[in-house]
Amino acid sequence: MSDDRKQVLQAADHLVAAYAEGRLDDYFDAFAPDATFVFHTAERRIESVAEYRRVMAGWVQEDGFRVLNCLSYDRLVQLLGETAVFTHSVETRIATGAGEETLHERETVVFRREADGRWLAVHEHLSPLAAAGPA
Repeated sequence: MSDDRKQVLQAADHLVAAYAEGRLDDYFDAFAPDATFVFHTAERRIESVAEYRRVMAGWVQEDGFRVLNCLSYDRLVQLLGETAVFTHSVETRIATGAGEETLHERETVVFRREADGRWLAVHEHLSPLAAAGPA
């Protein structure tokens, strides 16, 4: 495995672990400030980390949203020069005022290599997974 591929996987692991553990500052720090987000649960594209923070705060305040666990599997990294595309399936257990739920989704995260060598996420796209659970 190339060093770039390892670094992208480490960046993805950091992002997923921070989300799974509710470390939202670490999670949002994994993204460039101008990152965009497309979620099947959101009405429209979210156009920055600052906007996503506001949206997430609304979910927490209005619905009691919190992540209980997040499992990443079926992972693939495609290197495209200074850009990398990370795709995986995720099983996320969440809690809201309505109770607990397990979500089965597919996710694409696009990373770019920054001048200092770090890989930051610049786009995240989440969609429902047709067949539930790890294969």
